[in-house]
Amino acid sequence: MEAHRYLAEAFRIGDALQDSVWAGWSRAPFAVLLITDEYEFLIRHPRATNNFDTLGYDPAFHSLVLYRKRILQTNLLATFPAVNGYSTIVVGLPEATNVVGPTHWIVTLLHEHFHQLQQSQPDYYAATESLAISRGDQSGMWMLNYPFPYDAADVNGRFTSLCSKLLDALTAVDSGDFDVKAREYVRSQSEFRSTLRPDDYKYFSLQVWQEGIARYTEIRVSQCVARYGSRIRPPIGSPASYRALSDSLQSAIIRQLPSLSLTSMKRSAFYVFGAAEGLLLDRMNPGWHDQYFQQKFYLEKLYGQGGGSR
Repeated sequence: MEAHRYLAEAFRIGDALQDSVWAGWSRAPFAVLLITDEYEFLIRHPRATNNFDTLGYDPAFHSLVLYRKRILQTNLLATFPAVNGYSTIVVGLPEATNVVGPTHWIVTLLHEHFHQLQQSQPDYYAATESLAISRGDQSGMWMLNYPFPYDAADVNGRFTSLCSKLLDALTAVDSGDFDVKAREYVRSQSEFRSTLRPDDYKYFSLQVWQEGIARYTEIRVSQCVARYGSRIRPPIGSPASYRALSDSLQSAIIRQLPSLSLTSMKRSAFYVFGAAEGLLLDRMNPGWHDQYFQQKFYLEKLYGQGGGSR
């Protein structure tokens, strides 16, 4: 099964390079529940429930593989405490998840693995609860279904302006105008914030911090594999394919920013916007990774901690 080879490559990349992208990433769980048409296969999970049977040890995964008859949707691609309360990547086969190409599927799996790093922070769940925006939902589905004002005209107008300023700053990174454009963008953040109710802004900031930086991490992982992948044994897929994916992901962000629409894209817009903010933070505050988990859910707090552009 091709998915076996792709999943083994995701594990090899993670094991070899994850701490080069985010310090301490290797301490996060990397449990995966792979969904096929008939069965679900549980890998690298330390405390499986008793409805799984043992398939055996797989040296490509460095893990015992367990299985059960399929009970979940085949097109899932998410990270949540799916098995016995333990953070688990739940993923369907590449053809079921509509992720184009094996390289992108592998990197998307590492996007989900980054969510495991987020969720493994000691105060992650307490911090999300302290936002007080779940409205009594204990299932976690509020993160997907929160009634954000995606269709409000004033919110969309300010968001479009904010995206324009962000694009101006990103495209000025190598020019003498960068500092001016970056400051203009930071100022525009407060203008956008003023259009939102406090709870709506908390939700926006959470999604940008969480999903946007996971998308940004796809770029950084791809770049890392392109640069160091040839050192991994056994050999992985062509480093050139990861370089091409990194370029494609960055180009897509730049291309989408001018027309990024909350009305049409809904929550998906936060992925693109947050990834763009991550790219800008790389220039404005090169040490922001070290502060990311201390400043939960508010990326704007990181802009003022880097001492200006470098």
